[in-house]
Formats: sequence, structure tokens, C-alpha cells
Amino acid sequence: MAKTIKEERLRWVLPIVRKEIKLADAVKVCPYGQRSLERWVATYKELGEAGLEPKSTRPKTQPNETPIWIKERIIELRKARKKCSFKLADDLEKEGIDVSVRLIGKVLKAEGLVRKYRIRKLKYKYVKIPLSKGELVEVDIKYVPKALEDKQYYQFTAIDCASRWRYLAIYDDMGNSEAIAFLDELIKVAPFRIRAIKTDNGSCFTNRYTGYLKSTDPFNPKIHAFDLKCQKENIIHYLIDPGKPAQNGKVERSHRSDQETFYDQVDFTTPEELKYKLKLWNMYYNDLQHCGLNGKTPNQMLRILTN
Repeated sequence: MAKTIKEERLRWVLPIVRKEIKLADAVKVCPYGQRSLERWVATYKELGEAGLEPKSTRPKTQPNETPIWIKERIIELRKARKKCSFKLADDLEKEGIDVSVRLIGKVLKAEGLVRKYRIRKLKYKYVKIPLSKGELVEVDIKYVPKALEDKQYYQFTAIDCASRWRYLAIYDDMGNSEAIAFLDELIKVAPFRIRAIKTDNGSCFTNRYTGYLKSTDPFNPKIHAFDLKCQKENIIHYLIDPGKPAQNGKVERSHRSDQETFYDQVDFTTPEELKYKLKLWNMYYNDLQHCGLNGKTPNQMLRILTN
């Protein structure tokens, strides 16, 4: 039995070439067909045994292949702007280059420019319910990465779940008074009425896990100052489950953008300079495209939800 394709072809071609058997008779017992035998015999007579080596049938050219200059432009934009495929497609469309989001993803994957996520053992499924502006606002605190004037500062963040509109403020502490002051500022500047907020279980937001058991009357515990402020403003205060920051995912994701785009790239030396530049960054963020908003900006979504 032949071990290679070349040997198998020679097994049928050589008797015909040596005139030991006619091609018409070989066709009757050959499983490959007359046209194949005729082609192999002609190739053998022209090129010898080397002509019977199997060749790839893969096309050498693709008429619909994406031009190299478009691929290079996609790679250039990805490295310069760190944007996802959806946003890169929008930027390329503005330059007059019409490419699909899927094609951009394939180019980025081939070049190794995609983000590598760790595999989680547990996956949480949350029901997505359409919200109106102000219906739910996520609030959280981020440490300013570096100390200013030998003092630690903190960034309070509020983000509207429906429109992704954000408001940021810097304080030199993260106590109850700062949390209440931030809520007062948020109520004044927000372009909508806040009906509910969601926070983690930090001591500046709740005493459910730090003070309830220490109360002199466990069945009638002392209400936290932040909860009293929410009751006064007729705002519902939700708490996420302990150890589940994914339940506050929108504000946590915005903190990553703050770190990568603002704190890692912008220089500041004084608290006043930090507050000024953070205000400019927040204005830019509210005019930034979001994949979760189908390419819309937070300010655009506010206008859409108003109408």
C-alpha cells in the first residue's frame, strides 16, 4: 500500500506510461476518475515524479481582502487612542473608511492588541431593566493615587445608570460629613431629580455592618447620618452585597477610565490643580462615546431621555 499521495499516484500512472495497461482499461478499476488519470499522466510526462507531489488548493490572492493601509490605520489608531472596535469603526467612518466592527476585531486579534481578561470561575447574571435618568445613581469613592502636600485625597464619584452622566468631587477625607456634602453638591448640579442611589457598605455610607450590633437597642438601631440625609431628600438608598463590587459595576468601570486616562497621564502638584484638571476631565468624559450607550455620549443620552 502506498504511504503517500505521490506514491499512490505513481502506482496508477507508471503502468500507463510504460504501456503495460491502457488508460481506458485503468479507468474501469481506478477510484479517481478518467480526468484525474489523464492529468497525472500529462504532468508526469512533463515534470516527472515531482509533478505528482500534492499542491495546496488554497487561493493565493483574495479579491475582497482588506487593503494593507486600512489594517495599518486600524493598528495605528488602536495604539494611539486605546479605543475598542466599536469606537474605532466610528472614528474610521469619520475619515471616510467604511469597515465593520467585526473586521476591526479580527485585525486587532491578529496583531495581539486585544485585552486579555482573566477567566472567572463564578459568573453572575443580572437582569437589565431600562432606566430613566436619575432613577438610579451609583456612588463610590476612589483613592487619589498620590499624596498632595503630604496629605491623602479622595475622589467621590456619582454616575447615572441610565445616561452614564458623571459628577466628580475631591475631598481630603472620606467621612460621613464628606459623603453628605457630596450628596448636597450632586443634588444641586445634577440635570435631573435623583430618585435612588446605590453605594457600597463603607462606613461613610452605612452602619449596617459596623454599628447595628453595637446599638443599645438592636431592634431599633441608630440610623446612619447619610441615610437620614437621603430620607430628608426623598431619595432611596440601596446597598450592594458585601464583597460584590460588580453590583456597582458602572462606577467601578469609570474608575478604571479615571486611572488609565487621567491619573496615569495628567500631572498635578496641588489640590487646587487636581480639582481644576479633574473638572475638565469630567466634562470630557460626559462628551465621550460609550459602547454601553451604542456609541452615544452621556450628554446625548440625557437629551434623548428628556425627549
